Amino acid sequence: MVTEFEKRVAEYFGSPYGVAVDSCTHGIELCLRLLKVQTIKVPVQTYISIPFLAKKLGIDLEWKEENWKDYYYLTDNVIDAAVLWREKSYIPNTFMTLSFQFQKHLSLGRGGMILTDNEEAAEDLKKMSHDGRHPDVPWREQNISMMGYHYYMTPETARLGLAKLEVAVKEEPRQWVLDDWPDLREMNVFKK
Repeated sequence: MVTEFEKRVAEYFGSPYGVAVDSCTHGIELCLRLLKVQTIKVPVQTYISIPFLAKKLGIDLEWKEENWKDYYYLTDNVIDAAVLWREKSYIPNTFMTLSFQFQKHLSLGRGGMILTDNEEAAEDLKKMSHDGRHPDVPWREQNISMMGYHYYMTPETARLGLAKLEVAVKEEPRQWVLDDWPDLREMNVFKK
């Protein structure tokens, strides 16, 4: 079920690979961990969990003033595309993360996906999202060699995604605007 959902969403966006995860933020986190990123550049207006990742991962956070639309770059190749829904919009040589949170176009309540054209990275990200193991083999039967994070998408969420996908690809998505997010620098949590 999850593999079919990954395949169908990746095809829609024009990406060779899709790795389904439990949230867009966790998808970004996995990409940052995989790539051993030391600094992220975050727009002052975005979802609050993104700058929290810098603290969580012990990496540098740089704020940037950016009038972004649909997606933005956190690094040279990691893209937060949580509000993007457009056919064939995958950008080659990147890790684009999608959101299926309840307010997003493909509303599943929770979930996300990493789009990439890097086969080896897709395999590693899949393992990372499944506690460092290959998802099709019981973990007790594996000699796990990489750190994992229990960020996988459940088959139930993927089933819901497949059921809603046909309608989502036909409907016009909401166009998010910058003012949908406050200036995060004004929040006390970022003034410390």
